[in-house]
Amino acid sequence: MTLFEHEVRSFPIKTKSICPECQKVIDATLYEEGGKVLIEKTCPEHGKVTDIYWGDAELFQKAEKWWLESIPLENPRTRTKLGCPFDCGICEKHHSHTALGLIDVTNRCNLRCPICFANAAVTGYVYEPSLEQIRFMLENFRSNRPVPCPAVQFAGGEPTVREDLPEIIRMAKEVGFQHVEIATNAIKLAESVDYCQELKDAGLSTPYMQFDSLTPEPYKVARGVDLLQKKLKAIDNCRKVGLTSIVLVPTVVRGVNDSQIGDIIQFAVKNVDVVRGIIFQPVSITGRIDESKRLDMRITIPDVMRKCDEQTEGKIKYEDFYPCSITAGISRALTAYTGNSIVEFGNNVHCGMATIIRVEEDEKYYPITYYVNVEGFFGMLEKVAKDFEQGKMTRGKLRAVTGALRHFKKKGALFNLIRGVLSSGKYDSLGDFMRSIILVGMMHFQDPYNFDLERINRCVIHYGTPDGRIIPFCTYNSIHRPQVEKQFAIPLEEYQKQKGIKKAVTAEITES
Repeated sequence: MTLFEHEVRSFPIKTKSICPECQKVIDATLYEEGGKVLIEKTCPEHGKVTDIYWGDAELFQKAEKWWLESIPLENPRTRTKLGCPFDCGICEKHHSHTALGLIDVTNRCNLRCPICFANAAVTGYVYEPSLEQIRFMLENFRSNRPVPCPAVQFAGGEPTVREDLPEIIRMAKEVGFQHVEIATNAIKLAESVDYCQELKDAGLSTPYMQFDSLTPEPYKVARGVDLLQKKLKAIDNCRKVGLTSIVLVPTVVRGVNDSQIGDIIQFAVKNVDVVRGIIFQPVSITGRIDESKRLDMRITIPDVMRKCDEQTEGKIKYEDFYPCSITAGISRALTAYTGNSIVEFGNNVHCGMATIIRVEEDEKYYPITYYVNVEGFFGMLEKVAKDFEQGKMTRGKLRAVTGALRHFKKKGALFNLIRGVLSSGKYDSLGDFMRSIILVGMMHFQDPYNFDLERINRCVIHYGTPDGRIIPFCTYNSIHRPQVEKQFAIPLEEYQKQKGIKKAVTAEITES
């Protein structure tokens, strides 16, 4: 079965979920109602829960044809004993490998955001792994087989509150990570050009920058304070030091900032010299969110896609988005004819959707579908990979390149960059391509209400822990985070005594 021939499931779909109250695994059903996909489950102790799973039932089924049976880890870290999602580590039942490793370097923060799935800085303890523990986690990710984790993101809390963050970034590069990110509110980046330079010199690839709005009010609602000018200053400081791979990360909340999807895209276009991507994240109902308002706040990937279409006046259409798994064709082709295992996105097709845009002259921009027949291009690459595997490929890379490139509608710079990637199969070539475009994606992390175990066991974004486990993102934030942090944390008062400080944050943030 090829990537584009997967059987499309019919509603209702049976799956497993968890009770938001007791976290016990319970049966759940995905079903269509009013053109949407809803999830319903009933806990014997805590009753029925219904929530919106996906905002478009037709697109839900369309996405399923890009379902990917990915490459699992040959060296899982834990055994299956209690069943998913309690054996995370990763267990032998997991269906994919790590595409992006996350390491929380602290749970301290210089903000008190009302919508924080990390629930940082209010726990009464400090989780802050030592440099030795961080190196161990980095090496653990890199020891994944057959695909060593290629990219790491340092998160928290707010990673920039650690004074040794540059040292941590250098360590990641030494261990072998090609791409190093920090998930940051960018406050410290706004305060100092020199600090931005220090991070760049250490090897930082990408500031993964919280960026909710282009007006003050959404920041006040979502972050408790207006941060707009600090965001703009941080971007300018990054520009000054040559940090040209910023990813903007808006947390999208219905009724708060969902009217600004198009404006944020246009802002990225105007700043294409430094902005490489936008990842819209529909809000996850975890942390300190008022759970009684979850259906009012709930927004899903198709909803954001639709608003993107509307607010860009069709420049980026609803149909221009695809699941991340569609790119597996290029990963498998490169793996086949280079002999090196290339990371692929084998996550559930409903975890995220994306497109890429290229900015031409006069800030005119076009989606990838303007340049290439996307399905034909990636479908051809998958065929190339299969031919290599079966020994049918006799003309090597030439046939792979020419066969895929004939699906381009227009030649030019983008065509030449893609040809370079296919010809060399090298990470540097992929970097050249990524620097020529802006990724526009949506990634919806699960919470205990819309939790689906089928999504969990295909997750490709994993947290590292000091005890050697590798835990899927949504499971970590919905279930495992408190246990991990408490196991390796120290009481807040003890931390303050050790450091000789009165507060566990670096600064109080004001509107300026």
